Parts: sequence; C-alpha cells; structure tokens
Amino acid sequence: MEFNVVEICAGAGGQAHGLHKAGFQHSLAIELDDNACNTLEANYSDWKVARGDVADPAVWNPAHYREKVALLAGGVPCPPFTIAGKQLGANDERDLFAWAVEQVGVVRPRALLLENVRGLSMPRFAGYRQHVLDRLTSFGYVAEWRLLQASDFGVPQLRPRFVLVALQPEDAPYFNWPEPTGNAPTVGEALKSLMGVNSWAGLEDWVAKANKIAPTIVGGSKKHGGADLGPTRAKRAWAELGVDGLGVGNEAPGRLDTFEVGPKLTCEMVARLQGFPSQNEWRFTGKKTAMYRQIGNAFPPPVAEAVGRSILNALEHKGTPAARKQIEHEPVYKALKDANGFVKAEDLQNIGDQVLEIADVELRLSQLGRDFEIDITTKNGVTRYKLGEFKAFTGQDDHDRHATFLKNRARIS
Repeated sequence: MEFNVVEICAGAGGQAHGLHKAGFQHSLAIELDDNACNTLEANYSDWKVARGDVADPAVWNPAHYREKVALLAGGVPCPPFTIAGKQLGANDERDLFAWAVEQVGVVRPRALLLENVRGLSMPRFAGYRQHVLDRLTSFGYVAEWRLLQASDFGVPQLRPRFVLVALQPEDAPYFNWPEPTGNAPTVGEALKSLMGVNSWAGLEDWVAKANKIAPTIVGGSKKHGGADLGPTRAKRAWAELGVDGLGVGNEAPGRLDTFEVGPKLTCEMVARLQGFPSQNEWRFTGKKTAMYRQIGNAFPPPVAEAVGRSILNALEHKGTPAARKQIEHEPVYKALKDANGFVKAEDLQNIGDQVLEIADVELRLSQLGRDFEIDITTKNGVTRYKLGEFKAFTGQDDHDRHATFLKNRARIS
C-alpha cells in the first residue's frame, strides 16, 4: 500500500528526506524559496514541486487532494514563535501554523505532522496551542504536541523541535511517539572525516576539543546578514568547541593551517551536524549563503524519519492500541471560550483542579490578548472579559497578512 504525503513549506528537504526514508511518497511539495525548490528537484527529480506562497490558491489547491493523501506535513515558518525574536505569533505575517491547521478540514488526510521551534511550547502561546487542538478536535482528529530533542535521534546538535501530530480516531490509538535511539556523536566525532580531508595536522587535537554536541544551528532569514553560526552566545559555545562561528568556510583546513579560535565549518559540515546524508546522497543548490540557510532552517531528517515511522505504524495499525487523552494547555482560554457572555477575572481563578492567583489570571489574559481579540467591559467598577476573534491568518481574504506579505516578500524565508 502506498502512503502519500503533501508537504507544505518543504524547505530544502529535511523533513521530506526523513519522511521518504520512513516510507512516505510525496504527491506534492510546496516551497517559497527558489533555491530550496531547486534543491528538492535536484534530489527528487520525479517529485512535483510547487513554487510560491503556500497560501496562494494560484500555487496549489488543497481541495484537489481531499481524502487522497495519508499525511499532510510541513515545517511552517519559525520566526513568529522563536524565543530570540519578538514572538508576535498570530500578528506575524509569516505565521502559517493556524492556516496549515485549517487545511486539515479541506484535505482530510489520515494524519497531520507540523513542526516548529521550542518557543511555541512556552506559556506565551498556551492559548494559541489550545485553539489549534480545539480546531483539530472539531475536524474529528485526535491531536498531541511533543517537544523532541534532535540529539535523542543521533543528530549531533542541541536542536529541540516542537512537533504536532494529529490522526483520525481509528488510527490515533496506534500512535506512539518515537523512543530515543541513543547518544548522538560529538562534533569532533561527526566531523572528523570532513575536517581532515586535506590531512590537517591539527585534526586530532581539534577532535578532542570538539567533545560535545553542537549548539542549535541557526539558519537565519533574508532579513539579516550573511551566513554565520548564530548570535553572540552561540558563537561563544562554538568557540569552546574550537569552531569559528563568524561565518561559514569554503573548504576544510589545509595540512599546516593554524587558527586563533578554530576552523570555520563548511556547508557540508553543517549539513552533517543537521543529520543530512553526505553530498553524494543529498546535494544543496545555490551559493554558500543560500545553501547554509537551507541547511540551517531544516528539520533534521533523522527526527522526521523517526516521527514518520511512528505515524506510518499508526496508519498500518501496528502494535497494541491505547486510548489517548488530549492535554489541556490553557484553561483560562477554555473557560472564556465556553462562557456565555462576559466573565470576571475572579471567576477565572478556580478552573478544574487549578486555583490561580488573580495576577496569574491577568497575565494569561494579557498573553491571550496578543493572539485573540479580548472584549473588555467595566461596569460599577467590575471588569469583565470575553474571548473574541483569533487574530491569526487562517485563509481570510481581507486579512492584513496579504499586504504585509507582499511588502516583505523579498525578505521572507
């Protein structure tokens, strides 16, 4: 039996390659960046790759794939949720998470897989996550989030990814999150063969110093400079491993090369730390900066493969079924959503088993107000709240996202 997948925001194929190894076949991959599209086509010449804004009906029509694919997958843009950014969430023109969830109701796949940065797991986005779960429930799916560490799946890098999986009720009991596969190699162990390709005399000393897994590789965006290995804190961590993070190198060290900090990593080295196969098996297209961004923004293939295998096992009903309980992420959001009219803050303090301080309720209301309209009324000195519209782009023709996206199109990646 063939299990087909439509992948949105496919990038340079980290998730695609992992899902392919897990046993899925791509019916379509959609990607905005031309260099990444070229990479996909260079490695899978028989794939159908659609270029452009994934939310543009002229690029693809989700309804054409209704009930025709086993999996809808994607790695939608991370900047709306990244801890290092402004965490604009639903107010960021790059936010496509809510839109992607809405496509489940159109495509009706047997399963959904979306991944993003760890920031989406933070309290700031509890209401956003709860809204996503509620929407998937309304579509008839059983959904669950999980924070996965790439290093648990053999990737020599600190790269936590927040993963959402949803399945139809008949398949969901057979889904189990993948178990860790063992310790990841150190940077030195992973890159020894590449770093020593020119017989570098300092190789063994460098391998001994590069004795930990890598910091999270940051691909960056077109809004900021060229390729380097991240902000100041990350560069310090790289320096402790004997790596110069101020840029990306063109080639491995020569035999007698010496360095004040250490050599720079080449794109091939970064790809190996990201879990991609060798250049002979996976080729990136474009110039160095474009290649580095493709690699740095990717979902590590070994993690995608592990999650993909777990989904495939569920679709094939392998193993012993077990009931899955949906975890509640934001009780204040739920209480407001279920309320008939306006609610006092004091009435939100006792929800289920939780007893919240009024300051905590007010903080949660403030956080919810960044992603949802919150109607507020005050009468006789008493303030009441009502949950309004979700601010995120979910496909609305009149959403601010369209104008902002077009204005910043050349800088979005």
